Amino acid sequence: METTMNNSQQKSSVLPMAIVAILFFVLGFATWLNGSLMPYLKQILQLTPFQASLILFSFYIAVTFTALPSAWVIRKVGYKSGMALGMGIMMIAGLLFIPAAKTQIFPLFLLAQLVMGTGQTLLQTAVNPYVVRLGPEESAAARVSVMGILNKGAGVIAPMVFTALILDSFKDRVGTTLTQIQIDEMANSLILPYLGMAIFIGVLAFAVKKSPLPELEQEAEEGSEKGQIKEALARPNLALGVVALFVYVAVEVIAGDTIGTYALTLGVENYGVMTSYTMVCMVIGYTLGIICIPRFISQPNALLISAILGVILSLGIVFGDSESFTIANIILVPFGGAELPDTLLLIAFLGLANAIVWPAVWPLALSGMGKLTSTGSALLIMGIAGGAFGPVFWGLTSSATSLGMQGGYLVMIPCYLFILFYAVKGHKMTSWK
Repeated sequence: METTMNNSQQKSSVLPMAIVAILFFVLGFATWLNGSLMPYLKQILQLTPFQASLILFSFYIAVTFTALPSAWVIRKVGYKSGMALGMGIMMIAGLLFIPAAKTQIFPLFLLAQLVMGTGQTLLQTAVNPYVVRLGPEESAAARVSVMGILNKGAGVIAPMVFTALILDSFKDRVGTTLTQIQIDEMANSLILPYLGMAIFIGVLAFAVKKSPLPELEQEAEEGSEKGQIKEALARPNLALGVVALFVYVAVEVIAGDTIGTYALTLGVENYGVMTSYTMVCMVIGYTLGIICIPRFISQPNALLISAILGVILSLGIVFGDSESFTIANIILVPFGGAELPDTLLLIAFLGLANAIVWPAVWPLALSGMGKLTSTGSALLIMGIAGGAFGPVFWGLTSSATSLGMQGGYLVMIPCYLFILFYAVKGHKMTSWK
């Protein structure tokens, strides 16, 4: 009898998990599309590195001021309606790209990015609990890892789709001075893809709203929200974990979304697909994590190795030779890959260093939180705001150093050093004394 019930529960969770998997793919697709959009707009609008970084800033800064309101919205309307509402906001953002492309007004692009980030925050806040609570608790980590691979897998595909639909027609314009007619043509090429994406997300939102997704039971609130936040931040492993995730997302976004812009300055024709290289490395890193943790290596040690690798790769990027093709000749060319500068490939390899950080920090930060676990989780999600500030500091550093964009990657070194500190000591701290 018990076996029959377990089989019934497993079957009943298949469709909801399939829907959630699609949503994680959509989240990844819309997020990592920025890696292709950023250099494309830089070329069309003739942006400085700092101005180009604002494209990412406006997307990720939405998390800072919409994460807690999103939780309030979900408490009012429920998880399923929250998902549909989040996708509705993302659909509006896709439509905003149409007037932005027609007018080529940079603030309109930033507004569209801000709205897209807002919709994504609401969708993430609603969809993440499903991964943990739709299924046995003991297998939750495996489900989280699978969703992570789907998210980053979408990051591999999104730049390829962007390139196929938009960039392939304009390869010959890389590194050239564009006429106004060429700029108009390139800008208008954004309209149909974003219109199609808006329609698809709108249809998906309607489908989710009408789907048989079960409504998750809301957690009972204990004490005031401010009191819970203060109590949670009194735990060093949680507070330092929030900072660790902040700097982690900063370096993840720098590695994933600025690589195309850097490739553009090096004259690489396929700059639009460079984000895919970083995402492939992240998927490989996720897979290695699933295989090795905790069977062969503990979470703190995996985090330690990731931080050390991040520091080494960052130093190689900053002080490496941007005209050397040694790595490409050894790794890519024998397999039919195109030659790419070593510094560009080192940025992609950061995906390996970054992959394990997110899944390693979460359990270490939430260890011993008890009834404060949900509050701690909300604070950790706010660490995603690091994606807004990392590229901005990269852009400012790029403009301030004689090495240009290559020198901008200096900002990653202190980020990895803090992750190293958290791996060695921060996650063990039980008090601030």
